[in-house]
Amino acid sequence: MIPFFKRMFRKKFSKVPTPPKWRPENTSHSATTSSTHGYIADKWEILMGQTHWENLLQPLDKHLRQTIIHYGEMSQASYDTFIREKYSKHAGRSRYSEKQFFSKLGLVLGHPYKYKVTKFFYATSGIEVPDAFIFKSLSLEAWSKDTNFMGYVAVADDESVGLLGRRDIVVSWRGSVEFLEWLNDFRFLQVSAGDILGRDYDHGQDGEAEVHQGWFSIYTTENLSSPFEKTSAREQVLTELTRLVEQYKNEEISITITGHSLGAALATLNAVDIVANKINQPKNSSNNAKPCMVTAILFACPRVGDTNFKKIVSKYEHLKILRIKNAQDVVPNYPLIDYSDVGEELIIDTTQSPYLKKPGLPSVSHNLEVYMHGVAGTQGSEEGFKLVVERDVALLNKFYDNLKDDYLVPIGWFAVKYKGMVQQDDGSWMLMDCEMDDDDT
Repeated sequence: MIPFFKRMFRKKFSKVPTPPKWRPENTSHSATTSSTHGYIADKWEILMGQTHWENLLQPLDKHLRQTIIHYGEMSQASYDTFIREKYSKHAGRSRYSEKQFFSKLGLVLGHPYKYKVTKFFYATSGIEVPDAFIFKSLSLEAWSKDTNFMGYVAVADDESVGLLGRRDIVVSWRGSVEFLEWLNDFRFLQVSAGDILGRDYDHGQDGEAEVHQGWFSIYTTENLSSPFEKTSAREQVLTELTRLVEQYKNEEISITITGHSLGAALATLNAVDIVANKINQPKNSSNNAKPCMVTAILFACPRVGDTNFKKIVSKYEHLKILRIKNAQDVVPNYPLIDYSDVGEELIIDTTQSPYLKKPGLPSVSHNLEVYMHGVAGTQGSEEGFKLVVERDVALLNKFYDNLKDDYLVPIGWFAVKYKGMVQQDDGSWMLMDCEMDDDDT
């Protein structure tokens, strides 16, 4: 009977594309073969921007599509683990522990590259920012009143080094909790970027580089009153990267920074900071030690700094930046004045996708899952839309109503059982929605 119903379904919805299925041979939600692995290992520097992605963006190279989606999924993980239930005392924290992070988020099965989280990092702000950034619990027993989980540092495991062609270290920055709320709530004031531009920065010669005050504050603000994490997100990340670069100094290393929306802006500051202050170079080696490549893969990135900031960033030999922009997304156009784009730009257009329900809505065009869908299928204005990378379209409805109803995928299916409520031995129920490592407090 099952084949009969399949035939009836396809006949009824004959104009609707058949969704790609998850297949055992698929990896990273794509039909990746051993030859693909060999190509990526041999050409990883090209794929990560060594030649500024020349001849890879138009038309979009399939291996680059897979690479971008790979880091997009690592960026999405920062959202998926974030506890946004205000009734929880753990609101603003990671739901899953470092040890089980990728397995709980579905980034192990079917994925050829395995990573392990080495550190979660947290952020606050020295100025008032919208609630879409710093999420606060309603509980009187909140784990922290003004600090949020902001991302993680991860490193490729030993088995994946051969497939990737190097030891890849990833920093993923979380974006805003709610779509677009901050556009009207944030004042786009600028402050000096001098603190992150290193000793070689000469504002007299290069000009005074300035960046967005709000993002800079989230990146650099310490929280000395916090019982949990007192140092800034910047210091937490740079300290961990320094440790990892030293640990793997005898190997080929890459550092990849990724983020979406607000997270992309913070990732930009972080990537520039790493190169400007030579964090990508082992400290306990000779001055001739080779700095490793730092690549920022940014989704829906707003503009971060002024023209002087752009000019300085363009001088860094070991820094490569790729911004992915959905044609209908307004966020990459902000701030509107006194700011400049950095790096290379890849434009996708998800309005051509036959899978999306309302592709022109701002909330749809800005969604990270939609971005990855666009990277998988955008073919250019003349060739329409075709999923070159077979990424499961069910992921489009992970949290939001993006996918057409014809595919019968529930809205918001990526949900915690009973919303984290756990029944106790006496029959009562308790909210237990945060998984902790053994050394967590």
